[in-house]
Amino acid sequence: MGVCIRLKRLGSKHKPYFRVVASDSQRPTQGQALEHLGVYDPLVKEKALRVDTARVAELRRCGASLSPSVARLFKRAADQPKA
Repeated sequence: MGVCIRLKRLGSKHKPYFRVVASDSQRPTQGQALEHLGVYDPLVKEKALRVDTARVAELRRCGASLSPSVARLFKRAADQPKA
């Protein structure tokens, strides 16, 4: 069993809203998550990404992997200047 940090889609049609979750990599993407780590709202102008970075770092040290979309979001958030 490997833990994967990935996005879980919520919201209605044409109004997506995502949760960043830790889940078993063998489970379906929209299935039950092990832990809720944050949220991502792509409809907000500044593409709001709010994540518990300490918990993500702890899970990564324990062997959790990032999905490609979450890795791209984290990289984009790290590149943006802090206000």
